[in-house]
Amino acid sequence: MKNKLKVFRAMHDLTQEELANKLGVTRQTVVSLEIGKYDPSIGLAFRIARLFNVKIEDVFEYEGEPGEFHGSPPVSQPRSDTKS
Repeated sequence: MKNKLKVFRAMHDLTQEELANKLGVTRQTVVSLEIGKYDPSIGLAFRIARLFNVKIEDVFEYEGEPGEFHGSPPVSQPRSDTKS
């Protein structure tokens, strides 16, 4: 999963240690997130987004497998062969 955590951290002038303390995680967790070694839990992703006052998808970009579904589910259309 790609992320812009380092960018948001720099924009808010936070060290890795300061960010870790605000999120309640270790500095090593922040390092692992920034280099893409670790994907955050949904709870941690929400805490990060709230801290920076942005949406989760502003910080994290999911990179799924080829052919994997992305986006909104298709909207079903009424069938033309049914009687009203």
